[in-house]
Amino acid sequence: MRALSDGLSSHLGEGVTTLCRCWKLLRRDGTAAGFTDHDRDLHFAGVTFLARSGLEAAEATAELGFAVSGGDVAGVLAAASITEEDLAGGQYDDAGVETWLVNWADVAQRLLLDVASIGEIRRTEHAFTAELRGAMHRYDQEQGRVYRADCAADPGDSRCRVALDAPHLRAAGTVETTDGRLGFSAAVLGGYADGWFTGGVLTFQGGANAGVTAGVKAHRGATLQLWTPAARAIAAGDAFAVTAGCDRSFATCRAKFGNAVNFRGFPHMPGNDFVVRYPSQGEPGLDGGSLFR
Repeated sequence: MRALSDGLSSHLGEGVTTLCRCWKLLRRDGTAAGFTDHDRDLHFAGVTFLARSGLEAAEATAELGFAVSGGDVAGVLAAASITEEDLAGGQYDDAGVETWLVNWADVAQRLLLDVASIGEIRRTEHAFTAELRGAMHRYDQEQGRVYRADCAADPGDSRCRVALDAPHLRAAGTVETTDGRLGFSAAVLGGYADGWFTGGVLTFQGGANAGVTAGVKAHRGATLQLWTPAARAIAAGDAFAVTAGCDRSFATCRAKFGNAVNFRGFPHMPGNDFVVRYPSQGEPGLDGGSLFR
């Protein structure tokens, strides 16, 4: 049961109300932004809630128990509030969202309706719709170790322990030629075997995309191809660093990284093909011994 302040409770009991909704977005980089569906800006709790953003509620649902509640908010892409580049660059991915019911005539009379996170964002030419996910969606995320054949660690993290800043696992240079969004070439990449950086992580260290990271789809010779277009145009001269890719297999962990002792998977677990197979007379490996000796 929600506890209402005396002022808001009294206002709700009146024949005419002056209510609006406000949204506070807290990005993962700590930047806070406020938006409201009222026709003028409002200010409270140290945040200015902009009316010119064009943000409005599109849909909302509530669920009991552990079901994930959520909804949508829709808005217009505008340079003064939420830009296409910020959305494409992942600035609002998993951002925290507070939804407030506010008396715009007296902002001290307000009620926190919900706390959620930004999920999928759908964009059109001049507008966007963002999915809101309730707090229970955190329970849908993988926690702890999972029994799986491939490695569950992220390359270079505390479980993997590989030093990705080692010279043979990291390359840094500047873009020489590029298609502007998905691919580019740099001479420094040609000193590594084809595919060495496939599956790795690229970080732009200069240019319009400075600080942005992206997954590497393919590495061949002196060229890299990204999985998703860069938020802003890639240009010749942009500085970057890229780390070696890992396909999370035991063979790669042992041969490429020399890190078999820290492998966080179960490479010898039987798969579905092992369960459904049947023995054939004379087939090797059916003497009761190890399948991996």
